[in-house]
Amino acid sequence: MTVVTARDPAADLQHALLTRLKLRQLSLVQAIDRHRTLGRVAAEMRLSQPAITKALREVEDIFGSTLFERTPRGLLPTPAGDAVLHYARRWLAELEATTRVLTSLEAGRGGRLRVGLTQQVPQQLLSAALAHLLDRRPRMAVLTREGTTDELVAALLARELDCAIGRSYDGDATGLVQEAIYQQEPCLVVSAKSVRRLSRGPLDWARLAQLDWILPPPNTPMRRTYNAVFVGAGVQPPTPMLETTSIRSMETVLRSEPNAITIFARDVVAEMERAGHWAALPYRLSWNLPPVSFFTLKELEGHPMVMSLRAVVVQTAQGMQRKAGEERLAEASRRGRIVSAR
Repeated sequence: MTVVTARDPAADLQHALLTRLKLRQLSLVQAIDRHRTLGRVAAEMRLSQPAITKALREVEDIFGSTLFERTPRGLLPTPAGDAVLHYARRWLAELEATTRVLTSLEAGRGGRLRVGLTQQVPQQLLSAALAHLLDRRPRMAVLTREGTTDELVAALLARELDCAIGRSYDGDATGLVQEAIYQQEPCLVVSAKSVRRLSRGPLDWARLAQLDWILPPPNTPMRRTYNAVFVGAGVQPPTPMLETTSIRSMETVLRSEPNAITIFARDVVAEMERAGHWAALPYRLSWNLPPVSFFTLKELEGHPMVMSLRAVVVQTAQGMQRKAGEERLAEASRRGRIVSAR
């Protein structure tokens, strides 16, 4: 009697990947997705086009699926191809990160950490983080990368960063760990030359909406927050004259455009006001910005370097929050004394 054993397709595929798949084949899949034509891939890899065609067939045979289909727009990934590309990017990014860490260790460094930052991270928080990393013995190799919170989260999920400091993230990101560490008060920011003129009268969102707004790009957490503020005030969100997260771009426009206006964290603006190019309007806004948060991945949460950086960032943020609270109480007390004197 013949005994029929049940086959596990997933186990068979895993066996094929472990025994047959090579890293250069993952690079090939990425190159095809990037160029969309085998001719360009062949030129990049300095191989003949028939050799690339044969290599693609071998990869597809290993995965047991067609990974790309021919279209008028070139070779486009199939659903199976998209799945393979997702993991290929992660595997190759992890490999690149490993080589960088090993290279830094061979150079006498204490390791390597890749940190993402948004542009509105307060200078005190940034200084504490970098001082902690760069003052270690042996010294560490550090990579910093700026971007919006969405961009930093995408880089974390792609294994291009180890941790990040940005705004709280409200999207779906499996494996992402975030911790709110610091609350920032928003303020309206204009050119220093225009602050007296634009400060006249009470806070009026309808009047402010007529100015030349600088706003974050569409579909970012901060843009959604600002749009909600206008809608909550019964005002149509303005069409911005400039969409950017670049502080240099904002500063340039605020310096040259008399009606330019944006929203920024008050503590960051206090640092920028010393240069004299922009100033905060005197209005107190009744809402807070999404909190500054520390991000990493679940798999890196227990990494010693990530843990030590998180501890320093959290401790610094707590100190900044206490100081800000004390300053608000002192200001409220001063205003109370002024009112009493009147």
